[in-house]
Amino acid sequence: MKSRLNPWAKSVALLAVVSIVASCGTLPRTGPNKREIYSGSVQQSGDSFVVEVNDRVTQATAVQPALSFSEGLKNANVLGSDTIQPGDTLGLTIWENVDDGLLAGEAQNQTVLNEVQVDGSGFIFVPYAGRIRAAGNSPEAIRRIITTKLEEQTPDPQVQVRRLAGDGSTVSLIGSVNGQGVYPIERPTRTLSTMMAAAGGISIEPEVAQITLIRGQQSSKIWFQDLYKHPEFDIALRGGDRILVEQDTRAFTALGATGAQARVQFKTQTLSALEALAQVGGLTTNFADPTGVFVMRNEPASISNQVLGRNDLEGAQRMVYVLDLTEPNGMFMARDFVIRDEDTIYVTEAPFAQWSKVISALTGTLGAVGSVSTAGNTLDGI
Repeated sequence: MKSRLNPWAKSVALLAVVSIVASCGTLPRTGPNKREIYSGSVQQSGDSFVVEVNDRVTQATAVQPALSFSEGLKNANVLGSDTIQPGDTLGLTIWENVDDGLLAGEAQNQTVLNEVQVDGSGFIFVPYAGRIRAAGNSPEAIRRIITTKLEEQTPDPQVQVRRLAGDGSTVSLIGSVNGQGVYPIERPTRTLSTMMAAAGGISIEPEVAQITLIRGQQSSKIWFQDLYKHPEFDIALRGGDRILVEQDTRAFTALGATGAQARVQFKTQTLSALEALAQVGGLTTNFADPTGVFVMRNEPASISNQVLGRNDLEGAQRMVYVLDLTEPNGMFMARDFVIRDEDTIYVTEAPFAQWSKVISALTGTLGAVGSVSTAGNTLDGI
């Protein structure tokens, strides 16, 4: 039995070693290596531009989404606190200086009209005064109009106009606010910031909160923090405005030899490559190649032409930006290079990592062969 088993075990060991050495190129890994990425460049008949990051590239690619309210929204005047709007409800009391007046019954000189609602066109109807324009006027202006209309028919009428609770001058707040609902525009809440305060503020991190205001067919968006940094964004509200608060939806994807491979949401308005790597746990100590940090994105032609120093490109271009953290200013470049929405950050494995896998595989195989030989010797002794 010994003469039959040992040649078999040696053959198995030799075959295992040869197989491992032959398959070194297909060992498990996190993705392509630097050579394979560069092989896909335009210079090597590929379809992407591979560019090393420098100060000029950093400046050309530092583009951030510009969020702002339109000029029409920013220039709108604050409504008067007593300005009547369509949908508001008024209370009218009219006194006549006669015992048997137009509106009051016999032996009465007072008429009370409760809950007179301003219609969609902005008018109300008062008996004997007719249809009166209320929207855009103050209660005092409406009082004078009614008095003028009635004094032609009854001597010295006295009119009182009160603004009651109504549903005309209201805005709706939805999304990530502590108190979603419909709120009236009142004296303290005539601007965006005061209305947000009336709703209890936001329920998400201020750094990633965005405010969208919809007025009719018009929609504009700003960062929540800019509401307090720029006074012109604290716009005057109008009845029917809709305010939506939501979290920033931008994200990037991290792959390769990083602490975590995942799709990661932005946590700040601006995000650098260095901060993005920190969000995913940095580079893995045992596997990452700090000279092979790649940022991949589809770049608009305007930026692509500027980065490459040409003007003939049209449409979005596949760009691969290379960061070498081992360079004297490599960390500064990574700090200044801006990550944008839908970017992919990929960190290659160091060549040593592949050799470690080969050695580990060989060591494990030879150990298994040794076990087989030992088992064979044991069987020979039986």
